[in-house]
Amino acid sequence: MSQVKAILFDLDGVLTDTSEYHYRAWKQLADEEKIPFTREENDIHLRGVGRRESLMYIIRDHQYSEDQIQDMMKRKNDYYNELIKTMTPNEVVPGGRELLQEIRQAGIKSAVASASKNCHIVLERLQIVDLFDGIADGTCIVNSKPAPDIFIFAAGLVQTPAVDCMGIEDADAGIDAIKTAGMYALGIGPKERFHRADRVIPDMKNVHLKDLLAN
Repeated sequence: MSQVKAILFDLDGVLTDTSEYHYRAWKQLADEEKIPFTREENDIHLRGVGRRESLMYIIRDHQYSEDQIQDMMKRKNDYYNELIKTMTPNEVVPGGRELLQEIRQAGIKSAVASASKNCHIVLERLQIVDLFDGIADGTCIVNSKPAPDIFIFAAGLVQTPAVDCMGIEDADAGIDAIKTAGMYALGIGPKERFHRADRVIPDMKNVHLKDLLAN
């Protein structure tokens, strides 16, 4: 993987951890609707999954009209946006800012490939927008992960063929998206979480470029 020309990062769970904010927003919605929803369910079933798919999991057999579903997605997003107002640049994973600078200095392109439609807001709060050559978020595509669309779009932003890209993800659905796009897939987290990753490392704390490119 030493010839990689672009590195495409998922955001949540890779460069920062917004999973707690997402969980708290979904939990507030579920409580209001009197639907049981646990932290464990959030970690297992909602990781790397888009907003509508997440809501469909939570409501399951409960019957709602499309207008009600749209309202619930908006409410959850409002709760999430209120929660992330407290985010600071200190919530970038330790060493993450230095890693992005190292990638740039090596002449390798970098982009965000996040299903979140709030991606720009989070990047601004973290103050790392200017460290990327491209930002692809949930507003750029129709089909969410595990469809490859977000990674293909991100590769296009940095004008790099898929075969020359590495995608980095903490969710199995994201790894599926990377592999389907024809890219090298690096999983972040426990090995048992992933089925198609080319390589897995436990976390992104104080990771250097040489660690990403290791065989």
